[in-house]
Amino acid sequence: MLEAVWIACAFILGLAVRGMGLPPLVGYLAAGFAISALGQWVHLPEYGNDVIGHIAHLGVLLLLFTVGLKLRVRNLVQPEVIGGGIVHFVIAVMLLSPGVYLLLDLTVQEALLLGVALSFSSTVLAAKVLDAKRELRAFHGRVAIGILVVQDLLALLVISLTGDSAPSPWALLVLGLPLLRPLLFKLLDVCGHDELMVLLGLLLALVVGGLGFEHLGLSSELGALAFGVLLAKHKRATELSNSLWSIKEVFLVGFFLQIGMSGLPGKDAFILAAAATLVLPLKGLVFFFLLVAFKLRARSAFLSSLALTNYSEFGLIVAAIVLPEWLVPLALTVAVSFVISAPLNRIAHPFYERLSARLLRFERDIHHPDQQPISLGDAEVLIFGMGRTGTAAYEQLKSRVPGLIALDSDPGKVERHRQEGRHVLFADAEDQVFWQGLDMANIKAVILSMSDLEAKIISVRQLRQRGFDGFIASHTLYQDEADKINKAGADETYLTMSEAGVGLAEHLQEKLQSTEVKLP
Repeated sequence: MLEAVWIACAFILGLAVRGMGLPPLVGYLAAGFAISALGQWVHLPEYGNDVIGHIAHLGVLLLLFTVGLKLRVRNLVQPEVIGGGIVHFVIAVMLLSPGVYLLLDLTVQEALLLGVALSFSSTVLAAKVLDAKRELRAFHGRVAIGILVVQDLLALLVISLTGDSAPSPWALLVLGLPLLRPLLFKLLDVCGHDELMVLLGLLLALVVGGLGFEHLGLSSELGALAFGVLLAKHKRATELSNSLWSIKEVFLVGFFLQIGMSGLPGKDAFILAAAATLVLPLKGLVFFFLLVAFKLRARSAFLSSLALTNYSEFGLIVAAIVLPEWLVPLALTVAVSFVISAPLNRIAHPFYERLSARLLRFERDIHHPDQQPISLGDAEVLIFGMGRTGTAAYEQLKSRVPGLIALDSDPGKVERHRQEGRHVLFADAEDQVFWQGLDMANIKAVILSMSDLEAKIISVRQLRQRGFDGFIASHTLYQDEADKINKAGADETYLTMSEAGVGLAEHLQEKLQSTEVKLP
C-alpha cells in the first residue's frame, strides 16, 4: 500500500530529525526525496503523486483558513505591511532576475519569471513556525503574516497575467463576502462544540472558500484565507482553529512530502539551489532594512525578517503554470531554504539577543508603532499574558489589589482589554530591550500566564537578573515544564489541570457547607 510507504518514511525521518534538534518538517522534506529516489528502483503506482498532491493542497487550504481565523484586516492595512511587501518584491525581482539570467541558460522572460518565483516567502513555513511558538498575534508575527498575504496577492496577480485562464466576471461577487458574516457567525453559534464545528470549518475552508473561488477563476488559497478572516472576530474563532489543528497538521505532512517527491534534481537544480541559498541572507537583510525604514524597532524587524527568510511554495505554483521545466529545481531550492530557515526560527529570540548590539544601531530614533512601556508607574502586581488564565487572574485581583497592571504582546488583545476597562499595555516579555529599559521599582508580585514556555523562562530569568526579589507565580500543563520554570527562578509553578481539580473541590466544599450538608 503506497500510503504505508508515505507514513513510514515521514514518521521515521521526522523522528530522526527531531532527535537532532531540528523541526520534524525537515524530516518530511527528506522523506519526500527518499520516496522519489525509491521510485527509481521500485515501481510505485502513478496515481500516488496525484493523491499526495491533493492531500498537500487540502493541508495548505486548512492552514491558510486557520491563519485567517487569527488575522484582523486592520492589521494588514499598515505601511510596514503593504509597503514592505511591495517594495521587497520589486527589489527582489530586480536583484534575482539578472542573477539567474547570467547563471543559467534562460531567456529574459524565463529569468524574470524565475526571479518572481524566488522573490516570495513561504506562507506555510512562516505560519507553522509562528503558530508553534504562539507568535501569530505578536506584533512581529502579524507583520510577517501581513507581508505574506501581500506577496500571495502579488503571486495571484502574476499567475493571472501569465497564465492561460482569467478570473470569471462573477469573481466580483467576492467583494460582497463581508455581507455573509452574520450568517457565518450564526452557523458557528449553532454548531456546538463537537464534530459539526469541525465539519463547518472544513466546509468553509475546502468547499466554499477553496472550490468556490476556483470556479470563479480565483485562487483556492485566497478563498480559504478570506473565509478564515470573515470568522476572525467571532468569540469561538480560536476554538474552531484548535479543533482543526490535528487534521491540518496531518495534511501538511503531505505538503512537505510533495515538495521532495517533485522529482530527483539534476545539475541545473543544484546550481540554482546553491546560488539561491547563498542569496538567502541578502533576502532577509532587505526585509530587515525595509522594516526598520518603516519605523519598526530592530527586534520586531529582525524577527519578522527571519520568518520571511526562505523561498515559497507559491513559487512552485507559479513554476507549475508558467515554468514547468523549472519545477524540480525550484522544489529543491524551497526545500533547502526550509532546512535552513526552520531551525533558525526556533532559536529566533536567543539569536536576536546575540546580535542585538549590532542591530540596534540601525533603529530609527523616533516613535515606533511597536513601542513598549518604560515604566509601570506605582503598580504593585504585574500579570504577563492576558489570555483566559491571565484575564481570570486579573478579574480575581482587581477588587483586592489597587495597583494592578497587565502586559500582552498582542496589540489587538491589548486594545480589547482596554475597551473593557482593564489596565493593559503592549509589551513582549521576550524582548531584551524591553527589560533593559523597564522601571518596575514598585512591583511586589508577578504572574506569568503566557502560553509559551520559553517566554516564561526568559521572563523569570530577566526578573531575577534585574534584582527582583518579589513573588513570581506561573502555570503550565506539564510537570517537566514546571520544573524548568522553577529552576529559572519562579517561586511557584502550578499545574493547570491539577489546580482546576482543586478549584472544583473547593467550590463543592463551599456549596456543601452553605447547604449544611456534610460528606460521609
